[in-house]
Amino acid sequence: MANENREFFVYTDQPDEEKSEKHEKYKKLIHPPENGRGGFATIHYARWIDGPIEEWDIENQQWKRYNNREVVLKKFDNFVNFNDVLNEIEIHSKSNKLINKYASIRFYGITQDPETHSHMMVLDYAKDGNLREYLKINFNNINWEQKLYNLYLLSYDLMNIHRLDIVHQDFHPGNILSSDFENIMLISDFGLGKLIGANPNNPEKKNIFGVLPYIAPEVLSGGEEYTKAADVYSYGIIAYELVTGFPPYPDVPHDNDLAMKICNGLRPKITFHTQKFITRIIMRCWDARVTHRPTFKELYRELNKYYYNYRDYLKEGKNKGSEIVIQIKKAEEFSTNQESTNTTTTTTTPLNYQTHPQAIYTSRLLHFSNLPKPKNEENFERELEELTESYSRIITNDDIDEF
Repeated sequence: MANENREFFVYTDQPDEEKSEKHEKYKKLIHPPENGRGGFATIHYARWIDGPIEEWDIENQQWKRYNNREVVLKKFDNFVNFNDVLNEIEIHSKSNKLINKYASIRFYGITQDPETHSHMMVLDYAKDGNLREYLKINFNNINWEQKLYNLYLLSYDLMNIHRLDIVHQDFHPGNILSSDFENIMLISDFGLGKLIGANPNNPEKKNIFGVLPYIAPEVLSGGEEYTKAADVYSYGIIAYELVTGFPPYPDVPHDNDLAMKICNGLRPKITFHTQKFITRIIMRCWDARVTHRPTFKELYRELNKYYYNYRDYLKEGKNKGSEIVIQIKKAEEFSTNQESTNTTTTTTTPLNYQTHPQAIYTSRLLHFSNLPKPKNEENFERELEELTESYSRIITNDDIDEF
């Protein structure tokens, strides 16, 4: 039956009152049917009856638990090598334990379906879903304080992940989850780009895995391995989407022709009324010259300045004359004027755009050939240089504390 529930167990590495020396125990879960798919996995919703450990109860000398916890089960497809599954588990465990607990989706353990014997990861459930769906429904309700905060949060998360020498390799809005996008953003699906190694038909050529518009041109062309700088490129595309509300290249097929254009310098069009300091951040991330892209440490420091500058203006009336505040107010005035000329638009209207049937925003294997060496469009570097000159008047190195 489609709605039949099953009970099975999860193996965790959390401490347990009975077996604390081994840090292991089996816990019951109730497992309903499939409710989503990723590139190499099926996602199920479940309830963990006992729940994960919350904290030690000193008075009663026992562990407190989040009983009846909502979780998701990530079941990998049969062809996926189990060593690659273990690699993703290791990355999740490392990121959960060594960096801010709010940077990545929480990983609880692994389980096995008693009927199919398929292994599954047990992860926290993010009730608000992924960033792409959130933006499509809620974008018109998102103000600039939240946009800056979201950009700031993402840069902070990736800065910490890169500090652990973890490269995401498949960074796009579908892998950014939350239970409350106003306050927290969680990164998921680490390391899936490593699931496929050498192409068996051509050992010299690596397969590419991901969502085409978010993949850095040097990766598309096969000229370089996936690096931290490629994650920065992906962040730049995500920043564009967070600022505009629209996914990149929704009206064209995501095929070899688009990959060719991206390698030749094509980038999404940033609207003219977008703040210069935001445009500059995005363009720096998009630079085809890999060494010219910022690190996440640089992005975090810069966005930290912008966010708190604007927040202090909103909360305390400070910084009224700052360039950051002036640019944001101009952008808000433009948006208000646009809304007043369109009587069909309200602040609760979801974004409406047509997506080409071959515009694919889920991760997949991509096979491209004869792509050129990446370069910037003709005027890109000149425009970026002009923005940098404007930027130097907004903020100086003295304005940013050493991190």
